[in-house]
Amino acid sequence: MSKLTDVPKRILIGRALRSDRLGETLLPKRVALPVFASDPLSSVAYAPGEVLLVLSIAGVSAYHFSPWIAAAVVVLMFTVVASYRQNVRAYPSGGGDYEVATTNLGRKAGLTVASALLVDYVLTVAVSISSGIENLGSAIPFVVEHKVFCAMAVILLLTLMNLRGVRESGTLFAIPTYVFVTGVFLMIAWGSFRGLVLDDTMRAPTAGYEIKPEHEGLAGFALLFLLLRAFSSGCAALTGVEAISNGVPAFRKPKSRNAATTLALMGLLAVTMFCGIIGLAMASNVRMAEHPAQDLLDKGVPVGPDYVQNPVITQVAEAVFGKGSLLFIMLAAATALVLFLAANTAYNGFPVLGSILAQDRYLPRQLHTRGDRLAFSNGIVLLAGAAALLVWIYEADSTRLIQLYIVGVFVSFTLSQTGMVRHWNRHLAVEKDPAKRRHMIRSRAINAFGAFFTALVLVVVLVTKFSHGAWVALLGMVIFYVMMTAIRRHYDHVSRELAAPEGPSDDSVRPSRVHSVVLISKIHRPTLRALAYAKLLRSDTLEALSVNVDPADTKVLREEWERRGIDVPLKVLDSPYREVTRPVIEYVKGLRRQSPRDVVSVIIPEYVVGHWYEHLLHNQSALRLKGRLLFTPGVMVTSVPYQLASSEAAKKRARKRQEWNAPGSVRRGPAQERPREPSGRD
Repeated sequence: MSKLTDVPKRILIGRALRSDRLGETLLPKRVALPVFASDPLSSVAYAPGEVLLVLSIAGVSAYHFSPWIAAAVVVLMFTVVASYRQNVRAYPSGGGDYEVATTNLGRKAGLTVASALLVDYVLTVAVSISSGIENLGSAIPFVVEHKVFCAMAVILLLTLMNLRGVRESGTLFAIPTYVFVTGVFLMIAWGSFRGLVLDDTMRAPTAGYEIKPEHEGLAGFALLFLLLRAFSSGCAALTGVEAISNGVPAFRKPKSRNAATTLALMGLLAVTMFCGIIGLAMASNVRMAEHPAQDLLDKGVPVGPDYVQNPVITQVAEAVFGKGSLLFIMLAAATALVLFLAANTAYNGFPVLGSILAQDRYLPRQLHTRGDRLAFSNGIVLLAGAAALLVWIYEADSTRLIQLYIVGVFVSFTLSQTGMVRHWNRHLAVEKDPAKRRHMIRSRAINAFGAFFTALVLVVVLVTKFSHGAWVALLGMVIFYVMMTAIRRHYDHVSRELAAPEGPSDDSVRPSRVHSVVLISKIHRPTLRALAYAKLLRSDTLEALSVNVDPADTKVLREEWERRGIDVPLKVLDSPYREVTRPVIEYVKGLRRQSPRDVVSVIIPEYVVGHWYEHLLHNQSALRLKGRLLFTPGVMVTSVPYQLASSEAAKKRARKRQEWNAPGSVRRGPAQERPREPSGRD
């Protein structure tokens, strides 16, 4: 069984790594940027379009507000980035928003943030992959015809790549991310040169269309609400910013400084690309509509249901580079690919956060386990399963999934930055150095501004998207919160029960007597070995116990017992319903009732086979008995194994495999870095 499962595992995820090689899996900044920032960087592929879609409700005339909305997004992005640069310096352990909220606002706030982040990570995978499938499907009909299947396949592929280790997946993902960023910057530079220097007229494919407004003449509160909704949609560009603060442990040393530098670079790139695409969209007269079939008009006539509305970035690329050009094709391909890779932000953030929560006993301890490749494998698999479930339920429809999005990330933004304000208040109360106080006051102002902004966006998102699906995200947060609270309560209860008392207790008092019972079905080598072992224990009383399922077999057993002259009394229990487990359990419980201070030792002879298919040929009655006896107080269960020839062969095979890999050798907790060996060139 081990060979059948281990060989495919090695092929898929590679050889196991020693714990002291953890330092070799840490990320330099050039790899950390695409690993942790692929989500916010790729969001420029759809965030500008979301802004124009909302503004189109009021018609083309509302498009002139888009630069102001872009400016607001820029201010918010820089504010959030500046705040998180403080986070990674003050809290470098990788707890991120969860640690900030827990430390400064209390356990409930921390769990709320953790719930929001876990939901947002799952949605990041589902939304990014579904959006990428839809972009790819415009060129390959098979993909769009089998959206769910293809999305599941991409999730499986990303899961396997991340199980191989964060550095390997990061190196692989870095190339398309950098190609995408380079392509967008080339588009912005060439479009700006054409428009500002050459004075060329760039026209998007939708430039000649008109937009039929759903609500004309919006003013006052209605207009303000529309602008806030457009602003909140544009804030999709901020999703994933928090991943860097949650993934600080994955950076090379100095971790905090490298993480802060990566944050600043990510914010600068995302803002530049977002504003550049918005500006080029305005210059090339891009037209977008929430319902293009009815609201987009070509010479006064609706374009109809057959019309396919391309994303803003595609329309801008066509206007700047020309349809079918090499740069246009390169950017279109990189855009589709980077949307898949945006999910990798969650694949790195979710397992790390899950590990921290498991360490704090809010999630199962298995999530704190490092796998063979030193990644948090259980967290990766859990994320993939949850995202696949969402993709299946929502049929890989990004339009429906996007309604669930953003809520979680702005809950964590708001609480984290509020927590940072409390953090600075606490330090200001004791700090006397004027220079340090000025720095803290400035940092507090940035965090307070960020908390206000993100809280405003959160309110707008909840109001505008609640009935369209945001309630599902809130429900997911509530489920995570309740589940984590229950898990922590269970672990605390178990810890209290297991805690060793300082003075004498019943657990340290020797039992009055030990009554040993050897379970017998027939006389064979395992039985004789178990009897010999039981005699060695020198219990106060010793007896053999058999269950009468077949009277003929029981008669043969009695006769052979007497013929061999075995000096251990044999007791046979009647079982009119041919059960084995229940009579043994009732007999053992009867012994406990007669002498509550005695310990009953149940000895079970077993024979061990070496092949998985051989296990299917045996009834596993010993396993069932052990499972039932575990719940009987005052009973000790001992297995006496007898290895058959096939098990000896299996042991030799396992010893050979152990020489070239060590499956399962890397387990709980952080590993120490191995000191770098001398290169020999010094």
